[in-house]
Amino acid sequence: MAATPTHCPYCALQCGMSLHDGGSEPLRVEPRDDVPANAGGLCQKGWTAAELLTVPDRLTAPMMRRGRDAPLEPCGWDEALDRITAEIGRLRGLHGPDSVAVFGGGGLTNEKAYQLGKFARIALGTSQIDYNGRFCMSSAAAASGRAFGMDRGLPGPVTDLAASGAVLLAGGNVAETMPPFMRHLARMREGGGALIVVDPRRTATARQADLHLQPTPGTDIALANGLLHLALAEGLADEEYIAARTTGFDAVRTVANAYWPDRAERITGVPVPLMREAARLLARAARAHVLTARGSEQHARGTDTVSAFINLALALGLPGRAGSGYGCLTGQGNGQGGREHGQKADQLPGYRRIDDPEARAHVAGVWGVDPGDLPGPGRSAYELLSALGTAEGPKALLLFGSNPVVSAPGAAGVEERLGALDLLVVADFVPSETARRADVVLPTAQWAEESGTMTNLEGRVLRRRRAVRPPDGVRTDLEILAALAGRLKAPGEWSTDPRAVFGELRRASAGGTADYSGISYERIEAEGGVFWPCPSPGHPGTPRPYLDRFPTPDGRARFVPVEHRGAAEDVDADYPVYLTTGRVLAQYQSGAQTRRVRRLAEAAPGPFVELHPDLAGRLGIEDGAGVRVESRRGAATVTARLTGAIRPDTVFIPFHWAGEGRANLLTNPALDPVSRMPEFKVCAVRLRAVAEGDGAPGAR
Repeated sequence: MAATPTHCPYCALQCGMSLHDGGSEPLRVEPRDDVPANAGGLCQKGWTAAELLTVPDRLTAPMMRRGRDAPLEPCGWDEALDRITAEIGRLRGLHGPDSVAVFGGGGLTNEKAYQLGKFARIALGTSQIDYNGRFCMSSAAAASGRAFGMDRGLPGPVTDLAASGAVLLAGGNVAETMPPFMRHLARMREGGGALIVVDPRRTATARQADLHLQPTPGTDIALANGLLHLALAEGLADEEYIAARTTGFDAVRTVANAYWPDRAERITGVPVPLMREAARLLARAARAHVLTARGSEQHARGTDTVSAFINLALALGLPGRAGSGYGCLTGQGNGQGGREHGQKADQLPGYRRIDDPEARAHVAGVWGVDPGDLPGPGRSAYELLSALGTAEGPKALLLFGSNPVVSAPGAAGVEERLGALDLLVVADFVPSETARRADVVLPTAQWAEESGTMTNLEGRVLRRRRAVRPPDGVRTDLEILAALAGRLKAPGEWSTDPRAVFGELRRASAGGTADYSGISYERIEAEGGVFWPCPSPGHPGTPRPYLDRFPTPDGRARFVPVEHRGAAEDVDADYPVYLTTGRVLAQYQSGAQTRRVRRLAEAAPGPFVELHPDLAGRLGIEDGAGVRVESRRGAATVTARLTGAIRPDTVFIPFHWAGEGRANLLTNPALDPVSRMPEFKVCAVRLRAVAEGDGAPGAR
């Protein structure tokens, strides 16, 4: 039985696995023990990943509508591609190049993300490109950029965590979102280290913590500033490090002085003794980490929230020390690499800014075009989706690797905007909720049917290898982009070979912040992955950036003063309860993949609202009953799940389901002014029990 070493299709831990092809038998998954991130472990999503390839409604032929109200029907590839290019030509002729938009995904390989950005800029000539990673990592990326001069998930290999003396994890539930990650934290605790979890829910991760801080949603800045105040008051700051390696501390000290313990407790609801213990555990550890995840980042002040935690890490002297530092837990499989090479509205390959003349000249030279022909920055993800079909917005959208009908905030409004387009093209392997609304659907190859590279949460570039051929009638995204580019008579090379595309990516990234020019498929194969930046073939890669200096003009990390402002939408008499959202163990992202895997669907069959028994008692809601949850944007009908693990003023709904149970019918699309991240993690809602005949909780 042939075995192909590769990596899991889901989260950014990118667990190593082998796929065993038995010919007529289904692919069999086995974990690899030679990949440090998972070291032989897999979660249930990884174990069942091969089932994605044979789900019953797998698309194996293009689909197209013959008219606006006509159903999707099978068609040939030439017919589908001709329809797309004809419509693109018509719309560009009437409205200009920005009338056509592109939306990508954080699960695309580096090669596909790179080629998609190139396709938008020189085949379409549009500035209107962004991707769903804007909903994932953008706040941490912005905060890291302004503090350190660079954005890379973890400050070192994930295995460094096992030797840490303390880890503060703010807004992450890794026991459910990336279970093998918990092995590193468990080893840390076995060695005497302490795990501190910040979360309004007592999650599976919080239950394994030594200390759980349970703040009111939307108050993380006040909590981080309060922890910093305590560290300074008790003389725990590393004054020598601050003087030698940072700038801007005096302004942050002034802000922190205003968050004395009683005030921080009043704002956050976290008792002072717990905050004091957390500050001491972090400061007294020989090695320590401060980590953030979506719970702290998906806010209208998400960049400032991350900055507050970075300020705490800097005051304690953690970043730039081996085995210590600040890190962000990347969510999507290629959330790190996907934003480095051109999917974001304001970036070119190598993490270059699209408005930088030198960056434009370099990338244009690789692409063989005039720098003046490259468009400028476009709209961010939610702003792009909100502009679709409007008088000044795009009239067509080409979408790869995303399902915004379920995953975008204010989902009902996004659905309306998609319906206003002249042309919606979706490339997917199943008829997702977004694909069902398309004018043309293109069937794409799945993870085990194509090769490429992924960049995991450590900044380690890994090989994804093809184990089986895709079904007849299915094409890879690279083949689709090349076919469209040819029909559009786009300049430059449009290879369908991932290795060749990666070679061009290396040249385009050379000299940039995310420099991949020294990385090759052969090196990845030989070394088990290579850390960027890696600017030459002889360079060893950079597993631990910042050890000698930070990539800022003066080599110092920057403190950034930030103040607590509260949620963009606070509770009031009409909407008196906080809603927060997140993931559960058996499902992933919008659920388009995992809801189709039988064992995962059985483990988590539908949407629910988690609420405290005291709140349920006041509202007359019983465990297992239907509940209607309403915000100012919409309503969702879900099943009640009573638990003492959540604050009495807060409810939780996972966001994996479509239909009436969509959490994102409720969420607030208020945007962070820096990162343009929507405020997924807190809004005001009200709840009531569903009366007989008033509709049952819906899930698909």
